[in-house]
Amino acid sequence: MAKGKFGTTGMVAAEGLNLVDKVVKINRCATVVKGGKRFSFSAMVVVGDLGGVVGHGFGKANEVPPAVEKAVKDAKKHLVRVPLRGHTLPHQARGRFGASIVQVLPAAPGTGVIAGDAVRAVMEAAGVKDVLTKVYGSTNPVNVVKATMDALGRMRTITEVERLRGVKIA
Repeated sequence: MAKGKFGTTGMVAAEGLNLVDKVVKINRCATVVKGGKRFSFSAMVVVGDLGGVVGHGFGKANEVPPAVEKAVKDAKKHLVRVPLRGHTLPHQARGRFGASIVQVLPAAPGTGVIAGDAVRAVMEAAGVKDVLTKVYGSTNPVNVVKATMDALGRMRTITEVERLRGVKIA
């Protein structure tokens, strides 16, 4: 367990996990050279085991498939365990990255994933089936994914809160 801004973070090794990946966004970048335009690509990918482990990665290459492969490899290095309560989250949280702010709220069973594309990809990869979300500020998919991961990184179980505060919660 690595020590992070909010206590210990749940970094997880990718070995032994059955991970699924979802491409969130592919960006095309053009640089103007003497002979015309040269294109390169960047990809944002989310991987997860559909059971509480999720990660995001970013890769850049001159073609789309290598960019996606690099992003998947990067995502497997940044896996985080998210505490779940049934098929939802234990409490509400707000994460931010850049100008994007993502608020996630637990929802009643049967609600489904009420979210935009970028947040939905993260929640489904993490195995969250009932959640309400709202994105404030920038809706850039890359920043929204990182803000969502920040919000999930702030999730704590009751036992973690008890240990951090040194009190017993009834």
